[in-house]
Amino acid sequence: MPNFALAERVASLPPYLFAAIDKAKAEVAAQGVDIISLGIGDPDLPTPEFIIDALYEAAKNPANHQYPSYTGMMRFREAVARWYAQRFDVEGLDPATEVITLIGSKEGIGHLPWAFINPGDLALICPPCYPVYATGVKFAGGEVQELPLLEENDYLPDLDGLDEETWNRAKMIFVNYPGNPTAATATTEFYARLVEKAKATNTIVVSDLAYSEIYYDAAQKPPSILAVPGAKDVAIEFHSLSKTYNMTGWRIAMAVGNEQLINGLGKIKENVDSGAFNAVQEAGIAALEQGEPHVEKARAIYKERRDATCAALSAAGIEHRVPEASVFVWARVPGNKTSAEFVTHLLKKTGVVVTPGSGFGECGEGYFRISLTVDTDRLKEAVSRISQL
Repeated sequence: MPNFALAERVASLPPYLFAAIDKAKAEVAAQGVDIISLGIGDPDLPTPEFIIDALYEAAKNPANHQYPSYTGMMRFREAVARWYAQRFDVEGLDPATEVITLIGSKEGIGHLPWAFINPGDLALICPPCYPVYATGVKFAGGEVQELPLLEENDYLPDLDGLDEETWNRAKMIFVNYPGNPTAATATTEFYARLVEKAKATNTIVVSDLAYSEIYYDAAQKPPSILAVPGAKDVAIEFHSLSKTYNMTGWRIAMAVGNEQLINGLGKIKENVDSGAFNAVQEAGIAALEQGEPHVEKARAIYKERRDATCAALSAAGIEHRVPEASVFVWARVPGNKTSAEFVTHLLKKTGVVVTPGSGFGECGEGYFRISLTVDTDRLKEAVSRISQL
């Protein structure tokens, strides 16, 4: 039998965090254990009916049955530009050159380094964070340096914590607010400092804004980095319809910002995919133009879940951060176990699935992440089981 060895770039990867969680969950479920899955941030709320109707009508149109544009329908990109202006006061995005359609933001985030990272180039990531940032850089042959997010700094990176030589070498920096897994938020003032640093060092800023619409105080809506004057000179921002409109399985998202960065990402997409199905983009237009009342209802549901979960954690004596946004609660591991040991023990003993903080980087050790993606009663039951360990 032939032996086909994996390429080193793949063989050296650790198991993908969420795939490993799914495997462990399936093994325990097969034993008849009642599973409460709080591991993956996959909304349990259904996609709003009007979005499904828009897809249905568009799917019946034969014009949508052919190959789509690599960079996306112009109508979808125009809707994105209008939405950015209305939601973030980001005016003047050119749909033709500063907006691109993605097959989910994960795809775009993973592909961007291919366009701008050469072998040996340095990229900065800010763990604990989404694993795809580092993976995309490594696939492109780049090197990764960590700029850790610490609780005492409100999970904002210390931009002065790196020397000028490192900043000058850094080709790219990834930031994510509201944060996954920490649920931390960033201010426009922080973004302004980051933009200033990036301009001075010719560093690409990659902003992941996927959770911006799940916020709990209307007076403190998470901002876009592109609202900062001059940010478009250095920044590209990724956004997704997944969490906002409960469309995780639809694989529709967008990137906006610097024209050169959008163009580079587009060149990768021309060569590795054939674009997002036009009917899904039509549904995306409907979501962006009509979806706010539905998002408002979802925010109220998540707020109820957040409040109930945090109250239960407090009653159980488990330290945690009360999130201002996102669908996650970031909590300290009780007792003396590592994050991985705690999560494994919890799953086997109680059937509750949470995510180990160490899966988001070494500085996540000692924490675990809860996803607010089941109903309130199940969340209370989950915390009750956790407290009985």
